[in-house]
Amino acid sequence: MTFPFRASPSSFSAPPSSFSLPSPCHTPSFSSSAATPTPTLLSTLASNPNSLFALYFFSPSPLVSRHHAAMGEQLSFRGHLKGHSDWVTSIACPIDNSDSIISCSRDKGIMSWSLSRDAASSTGVQLAGVPKRRLTGHGGFVQDVVISSDGQFALSGSWDSTLRLWDLNTGATTRRFVGHTKDVLSVAFSVDNRQIVSGSRDRSIKLWNTLGECKYTMNDADAHQGWVSCVRFSPVNTQPIIVSAGWDKVVKVWNLTNCKLRQNLLGHTGYVNTVTVSPDGSLCASGGKDGVAMLWDLAEGKRLYSLDAGDIIHSLCFSPNRYWLCAATQSSIKIWDLESKSLVDTLVPDFELVRPGSNTEFKGQTPYCVSLNWSADGATLYGGYTDGYIRVWSVGRTF
Repeated sequence: MTFPFRASPSSFSAPPSSFSLPSPCHTPSFSSSAATPTPTLLSTLASNPNSLFALYFFSPSPLVSRHHAAMGEQLSFRGHLKGHSDWVTSIACPIDNSDSIISCSRDKGIMSWSLSRDAASSTGVQLAGVPKRRLTGHGGFVQDVVISSDGQFALSGSWDSTLRLWDLNTGATTRRFVGHTKDVLSVAFSVDNRQIVSGSRDRSIKLWNTLGECKYTMNDADAHQGWVSCVRFSPVNTQPIIVSAGWDKVVKVWNLTNCKLRQNLLGHTGYVNTVTVSPDGSLCASGGKDGVAMLWDLAEGKRLYSLDAGDIIHSLCFSPNRYWLCAATQSSIKIWDLESKSLVDTLVPDFELVRPGSNTEFKGQTPYCVSLNWSADGATLYGGYTDGYIRVWSVGRTF
């Protein structure tokens, strides 16, 4: 699927005045009373009258996204996934949009979930699915998990300093990756599943093959000078890069062909927790302690603009089919429309639903979201919380 925009000055300019976009709000998404867009001639394309045979519109596109927004889209709470006993640190969704997801937790386990609708627990809590299988083996908190593009394997990174490759059909560990000297904080598959990257508190980034062999370690003078909190491959084969974030306040772009630093993306004033690359590989977003989500043009290596989340950002993810960027913060989940740079929605769960009574705290603290992911079709948003629950929202149309 192609992302609805490419990183360019025009992509992030103000939208045409003929479109009605929402103002920042704290109510669900776009109002159903928003004006229907009026057609406007943007440009005229000249062609030989004898050579133009057909015109095609590809979806998703900027016009389609804005039209959907004008018709009204809102996020509604769908239910919980209950099974972890500590922070849900990462959530992975298969690209085939099957009715299953994978999550990992500080309870040292990895959970495979079977998604469903309208289920309820014995306590009456609305559930969005049930645990299918628990994968165990790590000796420390499991910090990150991703799924291979064929949906057959999961890759995890743990505070036990190792990575593990899991066969999702059997639940067995097929490979252990040993080499980091401190906690592994982030892992990722390349788009062709042939390479694996990991980042650690030992300040290094390691590139592995799927046999568990470390092929290269990025720990020279250009490496991060603090914990490597997040590593991601570009999802585009024609753009062989790795993007990393660190507690040295820097986002780095690495050339995958020679494992050399290509760019330092500077601007954050606090440690960076997370970085995510857009589905078309044209840009990335980063966030962390300073509470600011920064959008970067990966081709130019420059900052496009910033979005103020108002609180520590723990996780970021792009919608696969809308102009939305989602941020998990200490106080809420925030969703922005990237073209209008406006706040689409702020999601704050009702914690009373799972912890009735006056005390909704978990281990002495109000729960907050630390991990996010979208389903492949962009219809469902999953948030992993510090109370061990995954909370699920669905995107729906309002009229």
